[in-house]
Amino acid sequence: MLKTAESVSPKHPDKICDQISDAILDAYLKKDENSRVAVDVAGGHGKVFITGEVSSKAEKIDVSSIVERLAGDVEIVENISKQSPEIAQGVDIGGAGDQGIMIGYATDETNNYIPLEVALSRSLNEYLYKIWPYDGKTQVSFNGSSIDSIVASFQNAPKTDLELAVKDWARNLRKFVEPKDSTSLYPCFRKWINSNPDLYINPAGDWNIGGFDADAGLTGRKLAIDNYGPFIPVGGGAFSGKDATKVDRSAAYMARKIAIDYLKRFQAKKVFVYLAYSIGEKDALQSTVFVDGEEKVLEGYDLTPNGIIEYLDLKKPIFEETARYGHFGHKKFSWDN
Repeated sequence: MLKTAESVSPKHPDKICDQISDAILDAYLKKDENSRVAVDVAGGHGKVFITGEVSSKAEKIDVSSIVERLAGDVEIVENISKQSPEIAQGVDIGGAGDQGIMIGYATDETNNYIPLEVALSRSLNEYLYKIWPYDGKTQVSFNGSSIDSIVASFQNAPKTDLELAVKDWARNLRKFVEPKDSTSLYPCFRKWINSNPDLYINPAGDWNIGGFDADAGLTGRKLAIDNYGPFIPVGGGAFSGKDATKVDRSAAYMARKIAIDYLKRFQAKKVFVYLAYSIGEKDALQSTVFVDGEEKVLEGYDLTPNGIIEYLDLKKPIFEETARYGHFGHKKFSWDN
């Protein structure tokens, strides 16, 4: 089966917005770990618009320095108010900050438990970004035994140089991707040597205008990239800019942790976890786990918002980093091991 996934660099307009949202969240958490934050960012063409709700004991943070660090010299329009008291009254007693269903997933295809096509496209993007730290996108199509096609578009990267870099990544794939069984990628090497994947390198032509200079961005617009790619369902809303009382973030992280735990426990190939909540209620309305298609009893976890926050240690200012290359598959976070 042909599977395709894409990745975007941290300088992509949408990812700039995600990082600003999460950097603002981190700034509040550094001063008050109980801060309630829901901040969205839209930016482009010399302006950044910041809106949302914040309730915190922290004094006003330096939003301008955050935006300048991540987006450069732009005009800032800020419109942040306090969290609605009608939402707060449910969260104050330990209830969820919103309703929704969150989906967790884990697979044995790679050592970091994410789909192989996602790992490939992300790995290529990270490799190219180290050479050209600008706006860029990659896409890899994988047919189960070999790479079928590669798309790479990067700002300030001449087509000839970019193609050489893509070929270098492909030839040395074992350095950049950790499959469960490293021999499973050998067909990629053989296909590269014998017939070559189809390459689409800067297919619209070389380009030097990127980021906010070329396009507008918005927090939460790269949901598939932030999750598990286009072949796994997306449950709740976006993650970035939201503190952990918002279960569309914290419960998604918890569902991922449970999926990895059950994958290891049953030595399974793939695990899906579904957690559903109602705003203001602390207990999950649904907690379901499927291991290789078979439903199992989900037990042994405190699935209340406060329980999740404590278990995964989600009051620390760790979130800006999650906004760069997806929220899963990095092993540096508590929900990813």
